[in-house]
Amino acid sequence: MLSSNNVPMMMRAAYLEHTFEVIIKEVPVPVIRDNDVLIKVAAVGVCGSDVHYYEHGKIGHYVVEKPIVLGHECAGSVVALGKNVHHLQIGDRVTIEPGVSCGQCYYCKQGRYNLCPDIKFLATPPVDGAFSEYIAHRANFVFKIPDEMSFEKASLVEPFSVGIHASRVLHIQAGESIAIMGMGPVGLMAVLAAKAHGATQIIVGDVELNRLEAAKKLGATSTINVREQNVTEAINSLTGGLGVDIGLETAGNPEALKNLLASVRRGGRIGLVGLPPIEHSNMNIPAIIDNEIQIQGIFRYANTYPSGISILNSVDTDVLITDRYSLTQTGDALERARTNKSDSIKVMVYPYQ
Repeated sequence: MLSSNNVPMMMRAAYLEHTFEVIIKEVPVPVIRDNDVLIKVAAVGVCGSDVHYYEHGKIGHYVVEKPIVLGHECAGSVVALGKNVHHLQIGDRVTIEPGVSCGQCYYCKQGRYNLCPDIKFLATPPVDGAFSEYIAHRANFVFKIPDEMSFEKASLVEPFSVGIHASRVLHIQAGESIAIMGMGPVGLMAVLAAKAHGATQIIVGDVELNRLEAAKKLGATSTINVREQNVTEAINSLTGGLGVDIGLETAGNPEALKNLLASVRRGGRIGLVGLPPIEHSNMNIPAIIDNEIQIQGIFRYANTYPSGISILNSVDTDVLITDRYSLTQTGDALERARTNKSDSIKVMVYPYQ
């Protein structure tokens, strides 16, 4: 192992002990294996999944059964290398793809490693995440970033990757129209991704005015205040009654999905990113069949980080980062993200502040 001279033996990490309870502990710095790197974490974005674990202690069948470190949208600097790592150097500024797949199963060999049944994803129980001063990670899921790219922007490559993956699997073509429901960070990143893939009419919907304004700055051509407007009527009006080519639901809202089903044109496509609060949803199957609507589930991402870094490096994302906290304030950061959706968009934690 090759390491810098100033890596300590111990570090601080923020552990979710119980719902609504985050405690800072001093623990040993991770020991890396031959194919790993050790990263000094500079910035971590608070994700909706972090907030869900903080509030409910579980997401689906992923249950927090012991104290866990949350946080998976992260970037930092390499401070130690395993002996088999050659594409990175100590001091490299990097962003971290949080899901480490097995590399051997059918899905990995097909290039769809996001579906790997043995994937280890940061901050998904029982795997610890990045609300800590250091993190060990397999090097082939760690990517160098340009010198001019901030660590905050580099951490956004993770939610941006969801938008890139959605754009790819939905086959967005130049000149197409898309309606995106839910302007949380993933929805806002999907606006950027849709624009980068050639969509020219990007209609977005949300209940929070600050998020609709942010969507405009990122490239949305029209906004719908879902609290005040009928979504289907607004989309039909904006598309001359034809409907959009593509609908994307990012918030896990059954009503939003219902609106999209009524708002895509015949032969259109719908992508589902957001996880709903219930397992089953009433869908108008006859309408789906009669209109030949394609419905596509979208789970995380695969093979997106190099293009995500390249695209984001040329985009102004300052509008997204609204709140900043130190590591000792991680609990406050999670509470802020949970309770302040009208003002906050992306809450950021800085482990070395």
